[in-house]
Amino acid sequence: MKLLLIHADFMEYELKKETPVAEKIDEDEKRRKLEEVLVSFTSVEKGDNEEVVKKAVGNIIDVANKVKAERILVYPYAHLSSNLADAKTGVEILKKMEEVIRDSGFEVYRAPFGWYKAFNISCKGHPLSELSREVRASEISETEEKEYTEALKAEEKAKSYWYILTLDKELVEVEKFDFTGHEKLKKFVNYEIAKKRAVDRVPPHVEYMQRLQIADYEPASDSGHMRYYPKGRLIKSLIESYVTDKCIDYGAMEVETPIMYDRAHPTLRKYLERFPARQYIIQGDKREFFLRFAACFGQFLIKHDAVITYKNLPLKMYELTRYSFRKEQRGELVGLRRLRAFTMPDMHTITRDMESAKQEFLNQYKLSIEVLRGIGLEPDDYETAVRVTKDFYEENKEFIHSLVDIIKKPILIEMWDRRFFYFVLKFEFNFVDCLDKASALSTVQIDVENAKRYGITFVDEDGEKKHPLILHCSLSGAVERCMYAILEKAHMDKESGKLPMLPVWLSPTQLRIIPVSERFLDEAKKIALEIKEMGVRVDVDDRDETLGKKIRDAGRDWVPYVAVIGEKEIRDGKLTVTIRAESSMKEQKRVSMSKEELVQRIKAECEGRPFKQLPLPMMLSQRPSFR
Repeated sequence: MKLLLIHADFMEYELKKETPVAEKIDEDEKRRKLEEVLVSFTSVEKGDNEEVVKKAVGNIIDVANKVKAERILVYPYAHLSSNLADAKTGVEILKKMEEVIRDSGFEVYRAPFGWYKAFNISCKGHPLSELSREVRASEISETEEKEYTEALKAEEKAKSYWYILTLDKELVEVEKFDFTGHEKLKKFVNYEIAKKRAVDRVPPHVEYMQRLQIADYEPASDSGHMRYYPKGRLIKSLIESYVTDKCIDYGAMEVETPIMYDRAHPTLRKYLERFPARQYIIQGDKREFFLRFAACFGQFLIKHDAVITYKNLPLKMYELTRYSFRKEQRGELVGLRRLRAFTMPDMHTITRDMESAKQEFLNQYKLSIEVLRGIGLEPDDYETAVRVTKDFYEENKEFIHSLVDIIKKPILIEMWDRRFFYFVLKFEFNFVDCLDKASALSTVQIDVENAKRYGITFVDEDGEKKHPLILHCSLSGAVERCMYAILEKAHMDKESGKLPMLPVWLSPTQLRIIPVSERFLDEAKKIALEIKEMGVRVDVDDRDETLGKKIRDAGRDWVPYVAVIGEKEIRDGKLTVTIRAESSMKEQKRVSMSKEELVQRIKAECEGRPFKQLPLPMMLSQRPSFR
C-alpha cells in the first residue's frame, strides 16, 4: 500500500463520473468539504491484507497525533501505484481502514471508490504537512511464521525410506531387491539415493545438439541459457504444440501469466524463502521482483480471483511457460539436461476432494505415458518414482499399487515418515542417460496446502466455500529435457548397432532429394515442390559435391528418408528411397516407391502430431552454417 499524507486547511471534492467498479452512493455524498483535516491519499496494492491495514492505520494515526489532526479523510488514489489490487479487494481494504481509524477515536471520512473526482486542497505547508509512506506485508503473521518454521523443521527431520514396488505388489527394500533384468532401475536407484547431481564429463547429446545445429550455449547470457538454431526451434516448437494440444484436448483452459512477481508479496514470500538459491532477482524502481520458476504463482492467483463452484470441477488450467527460471548449481548445468531457463508445460487441476484428486492423478499418469510415447519415449526408456508420505500410502495402498499395473514394470518408492512439503503423493518418470544420471520428465503431485495458502475456494452444493485440492502436472516435463532424452536415446541406439535418428515428426528434414548429377536438378526441384505441397518437410541437395558425399551428409544429418533421382527414377516414375529406420551401420535399406507412396508412409508415421514447415531454405546451397 502506498500513502500520501497531506495535512490541509481544507479538502473538498466532487464526484463527476462513475467507472464500471464505482461504489453505489446517495446523492448527498457526491460533494464534500472538510476543514482541518489529514488527508490520506491511498493506493491499495496486490497482496495487501489485514496486516497491511494495521500498519497503514498506525502510520496515519501517528502522523495525525503529531500534527494534532482530529479529522481524517481516506481518499482512494490509484495514481500512486502501478500494482493495484482488484476493485473488490480495494474497497474491502479501504472500508477496513475507515473502521479501524474510527475505533481509534478519530472523526473519519472515506471518499467513494471508483469515481472520477475533482478536488481542491490547501496544504498547510509546515514540515510534516506532506509525507509519503509505503506499507508492505513484509512479515509473516505469527501463526504463519510458526507454521513455516515447523515445516522447515519437519523437512530437516523427515526421513526417506526406499523400496521397490514389484509387479506382484510387494514392497521390497532396495537393498533386498534383485535388480537382474532391471539394470536401468538399479542405476536410477543409485542416482536417487546418492543425490550426486553434478556431471564429470560431457554427455553424448551435447555433441549431437551442436553437430546437428539444434542448439548451443549462449556465451553472452548466464550459464544454463541456450540459443536455438532453426532446426532446434522447429523441434522445440513441435513438442510445445504437441503437449499443449494434449492438455487442451484433456479439458485444460490455456492462460498466460507474468514471468516476474513481487518478492515481498505476502503469499509468495513464504514459498520463496524455502528456495532462496533458485531465485533470479530483478530490481524494479521501488520493489524487488523474482523470475518465476513455475507457473503455479500466476495460475493460483487467477484461481484466487475466480468464482468457482462444484459444477466447474475438476477445473484444469494450463500454461506453456516460456520461460521458467531456476538458478541451478553451476556444476549440474550441461547441455539440455539441466538449465536455468527452460520451457515447462504446466497444468494445474483443482478437485473437490481426495477421491476426485486420486482419479485425476490416475488419468494424468496414463496421459503422461501417452504423451511421452507420442514424443518418442517408451516406458522402457524411463523409470518411475513415486514419492509418498507413509500415512497416505497406508490409507491408499491399492490405489498406489495400481500404478505398477499400468506401467508394467517395478517402480521406486520413496516413502517419508512425515509430510514436509505441500504434496502427499507424487510420481515422476525419470530418464536415465548414458552417464547414469537421471532426469525427471512427466510428473503429477497432489497438493494439500496451497489452496488454503492462496485463498482458493469453490462453492460446494451446500452453498459453503471450501478449499479444493490441487494437482500439479507436467505431462512431458521441460521441453528441453525431452529433447535431451531423445538425443541420449539416439546415442544408446547407436551403441546397440542402430542408426541414431529423431522421430520422423521431429526431424527438421523428413525427406531429402539428391539428384545424381546437375542434369537432374530441375526434376528434383519439381518433385520436391510437389511433395512439399503434400505436407512433408523436404529439401534438395543441390551442392557441387559428389553423390557419395551428399549421401553421407544426409546420414550425418539423420535424415530419415533420402531419395535419389537419376535416369532410372525418371524413366520408371518412382524414387529410390533409403529408409534410415530400417538400415544399420553395415547395410542400407533401399526401396523403390512412388512419391505418393512415400508421402503416405511419412504422414502415417507423423499421424496425431503437429506439423510445421521446413525452417530453412529448401536448397542446401542456400543455407548458412551455424557451426
